Amino acid sequence: MPAKPQVLFICTGNSARSQMAEAFTRRYAGEHFDVQSAGLEPKGINPYTIKVMAEAGYDMSAHRSKSLREFMGHTHSRYVITVCGHADASCPRGLWSNGIKLHWPFEDPAAFQGSEAETLEQFRKVRDQIEAKVIAWLEEIGVRPQFAQPG
Repeated sequence: MPAKPQVLFICTGNSARSQMAEAFTRRYAGEHFDVQSAGLEPKGINPYTIKVMAEAGYDMSAHRSKSLREFMGHTHSRYVITVCGHADASCPRGLWSNGIKLHWPFEDPAAFQGSEAETLEQFRKVRDQIEAKVIAWLEEIGVRPQFAQPG
């Protein structure tokens, strides 16, 4: 059986946006793709990311913040999707030499300055934007999102 094509989400820290995109793509299209995420400068998963993804029914306990170096020269990604401007500008071309590179710019919820309640709301806003973008993209490329039980 041939390997599933890889989707690699990249941001600077692999702490929020790319983790959320990985989780939603696995949820909705994990049977179609090998889904990964990485950061240019991994920082660990932001606690707010874990919290808002749990609210959406996604357990992040199996996730870890990964360095882009783990993927360089070892895997071929069919889709490389950057989710922040820094990653878009700094992503090595070799990652998608025979694939497709996309850029989905999302605000960095970790950079938000405010109370805990306001910060949580910002993380929820970005989470919901990422989920909607993942679903729209899957439909655009002809992959029907699987709206199964969260997990």
